[in-house]
Amino acid sequence: MSTQFTRVPHPSPLPADRRAEILADPGFGRFFTDHMVTIRWSVEKGWHDATVGPYGPLSFDPASMVLHYGQEIFEGLKAYKQPDGSIACFRPEANAARFRGSAARLAMAELPDDLFLDAITELLTADREWAPPAGGEESLYLRPFMIATEVGLGVRPASEYLFVLIASPAGPYFAGGVKPVDVWLATDYTRSSLGGTGTAKCGGNYAASLLPQAQGTAHGCAQVAYLDAEERKWIEEMGSNNLFFVYGSDDQTEVVTPTLSGSILAGITRDSLLLLAKEIGCQVTERRVSGQEWLENGANGTLTEVFGCGTAAVITPIGKVKHHGGETSIGGNEPGPVTLRLRKLLTDIQRGDAPDTHSWMRTVVPA
Repeated sequence: MSTQFTRVPHPSPLPADRRAEILADPGFGRFFTDHMVTIRWSVEKGWHDATVGPYGPLSFDPASMVLHYGQEIFEGLKAYKQPDGSIACFRPEANAARFRGSAARLAMAELPDDLFLDAITELLTADREWAPPAGGEESLYLRPFMIATEVGLGVRPASEYLFVLIASPAGPYFAGGVKPVDVWLATDYTRSSLGGTGTAKCGGNYAASLLPQAQGTAHGCAQVAYLDAEERKWIEEMGSNNLFFVYGSDDQTEVVTPTLSGSILAGITRDSLLLLAKEIGCQVTERRVSGQEWLENGANGTLTEVFGCGTAAVITPIGKVKHHGGETSIGGNEPGPVTLRLRKLLTDIQRGDAPDTHSWMRTVVPA
């Protein structure tokens, strides 16, 4: 039986002309749509009070447990206006499943997949005019998150949670679009460890990345790549992206990505690209990749391309890796042909410009 949502229209939605100005140059995470979804959970009632209402501040007690013990998880996914005027999401079922996995790791209530998907439908139906026009680089970025709202200072899983879904029109995550970015190879800090929360999408993982990110920024880098916590040798992922390495060319092309080690987030874009790379004839390998391999093979030219991938950035070429000992350029600091081809294949499917042979796109709002 599906959950009934209470619908509360915004009393003063943003005027159409101002909304059009925002959609023309949205940036990333700067503007938000008129509505949001909230759903509460308690031990006594389970999931209840599902509401789509005006976007606005949340109010909670200073002793809410999220503020003290960090029970917080989130997801990120995108909705795209299709050529026929409908709005479709890219693989939202996978996000729903990963959200449940993150909740389980942080001992939080698990939101059922159908309720996760219903929340998306409710929000996009209310704010369909916020979806950028079809055919461009822009999309509507969706941010579901959940926090512990029980009041108390006892160290234990909370007995009350709040799920929220907000949406933000989004342009390119990196200002340069498909221009290669520089990456800092962190040796002082790690992202996660075996048995930790690396496989969960929780705020604490990102908070821990802010100091090394500042270190990378000081060296002119847009992102940070991390080594494993045990040996400080093996590449894991970047702060918000999985990593891919390309060897060879033409029919001898090998696409390599670090294997999911138990401390790496299982990226949905990553999973999609593994399949697309096979379909264009690449040899696809999931294995351990050392930082030294990246530096040496980048320097001698056997490593021809490196790119990061994730929901927000889609696919971003990496032109240079910097570290305390120097720097190494890859592929002449230009986006490589495999990177560009995979990016086009993926974005064409997302925008409805290519056949969706894998049923990745879920129509949420009909034309």
